[in-house]
Amino acid sequence: MIQFFLGLVFVIAAFGLILSSKRRDGHSQEDVIRSLGFKLAGVLCFAIGIFLFASTSFVIVGADEVGHLKKIYLGKSMKPGQVIAFEGENGPQARILSPGFHFSPFLRVIYKIEFEPVLEIPGGFCGKIVASDGMPLKSGQIFADEWPEDKLNDMLDAEYFLKNRGQKGPQLTVLKPGKYRINRYLFKVDARTPVKDIPAGYVGVVKSNVQQVKEDPNAIEKVKTGLNLEAQVVPVGYKGVWKKVLLPGQYYINDDAFKIIEFDSRVQTWEYSGGYHRRWIDLQIDQEGKIEQKTRDADIPVGKDAADMAISVKVEGWEFPIDLRVLVQVSPEMAPYVVASVGNVQEIEDDILTPTIRSVIRNVVGKVKVFDLIDKRNEIEDEIEAKIIPEGTKAWISIKEIRIGDVILPPELLVSKQREQLAGQLKKTFEEEKLAQETRIETEKKRAMADQQPILMAAQIEKDAAEFRKDASKFLGEGEKFRLMEIAEGQKAQVAILGEDRVLQLSMLRDILDAAKINPDIIKVPTVLVQGTGQGYEGAAAVLGASNIMQVLSQQQKELKSTDKK
Repeated sequence: MIQFFLGLVFVIAAFGLILSSKRRDGHSQEDVIRSLGFKLAGVLCFAIGIFLFASTSFVIVGADEVGHLKKIYLGKSMKPGQVIAFEGENGPQARILSPGFHFSPFLRVIYKIEFEPVLEIPGGFCGKIVASDGMPLKSGQIFADEWPEDKLNDMLDAEYFLKNRGQKGPQLTVLKPGKYRINRYLFKVDARTPVKDIPAGYVGVVKSNVQQVKEDPNAIEKVKTGLNLEAQVVPVGYKGVWKKVLLPGQYYINDDAFKIIEFDSRVQTWEYSGGYHRRWIDLQIDQEGKIEQKTRDADIPVGKDAADMAISVKVEGWEFPIDLRVLVQVSPEMAPYVVASVGNVQEIEDDILTPTIRSVIRNVVGKVKVFDLIDKRNEIEDEIEAKIIPEGTKAWISIKEIRIGDVILPPELLVSKQREQLAGQLKKTFEEEKLAQETRIETEKKRAMADQQPILMAAQIEKDAAEFRKDASKFLGEGEKFRLMEIAEGQKAQVAILGEDRVLQLSMLRDILDAAKINPDIIKVPTVLVQGTGQGYEGAAAVLGASNIMQVLSQQQKELKSTDKK
């Protein structure tokens, strides 16, 4: 504006100087020089005035700027409630200036020009738009109607937006990352809205606050289960929980209009453990081999990631806790029903399934014996699964598996079995040690035998020779037996013919002669000659009469006769 007034001053001054130069025209040289000076000054002022006028008629917009216009003069007033002018009214204009040179007579006089930076939406974010002018929202409408993707550039043209029934207020449409030349008078943009990123293993359940299409009551699905759970899901575009879920990926979405709930569709583990006081009875073996008992106890806290504390049961009068692990999964198709009924899986876990699981466990376990929980665990787990899986289905949850963890039996129940097992282990250990010792002895024996092999071989040979000698002696004895038997038979015959005395004498004589053959010195030469006329053995006996042998034989004969008389 100041350029305009200065230009006007300089133009008026130029005309004044030119008129003054004409009045000073004369014939003298001094008048000519003075008139020429006024003319030159007038031309200079006129040029300056024209330049100042021209400077109010153009503008240069930078590459990263957007020129915004506010009309001050020569326009009519806007309608009540109108914020942006698009038909020449005074006020903020829908038209904006793009980068470059723009000329219009007295542009800077008629309009106030403001420069705004180009809007940039960084990566990982989207821009939520609020329009300050346009058609009012419909009754019950919270957000303006969404613009089609291919009409986004038209929407961002303020003149097109206002002339084609664009609605004022929050826009359902969002801007994706990039640069935009928009009219900041019309659009206010929050460029720091994070993009919705649904990770792998999850789905996005959409809870819409916007009714985008005409409602059809028949399209709304209402489901009620046996657990007094009720869910209402709707098609895409309806207000409510959408039946269709968003798969893993990035979504540019207006989080004021749509609430995206990340729902874990993976298999999850619910653990019920801890939260009880545990006692142990430890068995130890002293140096004498006796079994000793020691008692210890501890408080077992609930695990950090546990769904709840261990499940307390009562079996055969004994009350004790059981650790449990439950594998569950909510399929992507069932996720909207869970959200519509209770909100999330945690609510179902805490308020519905955990009490059901506890009840089923107590009913099933209460009918068995204590040690069946250890010996027949698989059968008990199968029975529990058969009862709980249908209950999970009622809550749109698939129960994959139920496994019993630690069964915290009272130590008094276990100590007898532990002692029996320990005694068996000791017996086995002793038997193994005995076997080891016997094996060692056998090994040492074999080693010693190997070392004494030459002696053993000689002994074996001697043993075999003795066996042969034994057999030979046996055969010799039998031969001698037969010989003596034959001799006896012969002697019996002699006795029958000669008589016992004669046979005895003959036998004695035979023995003496045999002895004399071996030792001739036992026979002495007689000092008395004895002659006889009888026949028989008298002569021979007389020869030996004076010898020592004869005396011995006579003595033996007397002893025999004495024995016979008795």
